[in-house]
Amino acid sequence: MLARVAVQTEDFDLSTEIAALRASDKRVGAVCSFVGTVRDRNAGDQVATLELEHYPGMTEKAIEAMIDAAMARFDIFAARVIHRVGLLQPLDQIVLVAVTSAHRGESFQACEFLMDYLKTQAPFWKKEETPAGARWVDARVSDDAALARWGLQATNA
Repeated sequence: MLARVAVQTEDFDLSTEIAALRASDKRVGAVCSFVGTVRDRNAGDQVATLELEHYPGMTEKAIEAMIDAAMARFDIFAARVIHRVGLLQPLDQIVLVAVTSAHRGESFQACEFLMDYLKTQAPFWKKEETPAGARWVDARVSDDAALARWGLQATNA
């Protein structure tokens, strides 16, 4: 059985991950996925690298709880979240959220819910390297607002 959560330094292949998530499940009529990539700019500044840190075990447990919440809220069959850690460059893939369901509406909603939840509740710490030096990335008010539309309040893990 495919693990629902992976926190890893290595890159991932979208096609491989989607095929494994579907895994001959004939009920699946929809697959929705989101891939986030590292941008070369943030808050108006150039970003040379992005470094992500986490607490092994704690991070995976938090993401598993997010998937459990999505499974309870939406009529979905499966979900997979991959989040990379370590030193990343602009254009690198950083996160994958993928969801299967019978119909597209549930997949779209569950995928967006998971991404909103992930941005605010997953215990990751991000540090950017800019021309002015290294800086930690603060939580965004817009991410908290995205989570609030699901009736949830950010605890800013």
